[in-house]
Amino acid sequence: MENLALKVRLAVLWLFTAVVLVGEGLLLVAPGVIEKVISGEFYEGMDPTGLLLLGAIITVVPLVMAFLSVTLKDSTNRWVNIIVGIVYTGLLLFDLIGFIAAPLGEGTVPFYIVLGGSTVVASALIVWYAWKWPKKKD
Repeated sequence: MENLALKVRLAVLWLFTAVVLVGEGLLLVAPGVIEKVISGEFYEGMDPTGLLLLGAIITVVPLVMAFLSVTLKDSTNRWVNIIVGIVYTGLLLFDLIGFIAAPLGEGTVPFYIVLGGSTVVASALIVWYAWKWPKKKD
């Protein structure tokens, strides 16, 4: 029963991460951001099609992980959550630091600190809970 509660906790953290990542789309309504998107200054040098694909993958993986967190066997579940959680924590932290260093528009930094910071915390908690997975009793 204890493992079921842990699996649900991991799934909820992955769902939280996915919802917040989608919520970051609100960034587009910040002053000056749409103009940067239209002019091509938004993620300079990236192909818009590739950017959309990358965004879709980054958003879908946490949803898949939520499903896998409640369906995989314990040992596999633990390691998949640790590995993907570490990748996401690093990716989201890198994104957060990059955004704070070069904000897209006026007033966007506090917005992004709240949303980006919460995804970093959630993904770090995923790694923590998976790492602390209880040992099987013989």
